[in-house]
Amino acid sequence: MKLVIDIGNTNTKIALFDEKKIVSTKILQEFSLKIIINFASHYKIVSTIISTVKTVNEELLKISKYFNAVILDKEILVPIKNQYKSLDTLGNDRLAGVVGANVIWPKKNIVVIDAGTCLTIDLISNEGKYLGGRISPGIQMRFQSLNTFTDKLPLLKLEKSTPFIGDDSISSIISGVQQGILAEIKSVISDCRAQYSELIVVVTGGDCFYFEKELKKSIFAEPNLVLIGLNEILDFNE
Repeated sequence: MKLVIDIGNTNTKIALFDEKKIVSTKILQEFSLKIIINFASHYKIVSTIISTVKTVNEELLKISKYFNAVILDKEILVPIKNQYKSLDTLGNDRLAGVVGANVIWPKKNIVVIDAGTCLTIDLISNEGKYLGGRISPGIQMRFQSLNTFTDKLPLLKLEKSTPFIGDDSISSIISGVQQGILAEIKSVISDCRAQYSELIVVVTGGDCFYFEKELKKSIFAEPNLVLIGLNEILDFNE
């Protein structure tokens, strides 16, 4: 059994893989060696990979040592052609996401939308080339910024329905944030479809099902995309 650990800005996702199949997953608000050991206690772990978007700390090093884990960094080989120019600053989640997409849809042009703390949009070609992408604030960060940088606007959160326009301050904020981020994504998808044939669009991250519902046409939701990519990178380096 293989252990995959993905430490994001907000949550940590852990998973057990039997070859390419996900056996079990869990989302953690915080992580520790004890929690990880308990999660994997009923299985023999033969290999482990850890990805983090945060600074490597003492607890993560304990986990790495205990499981003899691979820690994803710029030196790790990946099964795609990475054309990103600043590898030192490329987020592990972005890299793993495009690897995962390339595994599920090989030899396809793919846009990967990761809707988490940040909104990242990445493009991989049908030749397996990672071309780069965009980074902007995620939904909750946009709500947070309106509350932080004004005196009177309240802190709101993602709503299931998105009004076209608001008729009071609350609905105006919801419309501005949610319609705004949808318009941003639709514009990127439209531009990519104009340049790349047979384009696959996949959404992942904590808010992926919201975007799947709102975007509707030819959109795939895969909440475990980064985990799948990390598992593939682990296999590629063994």
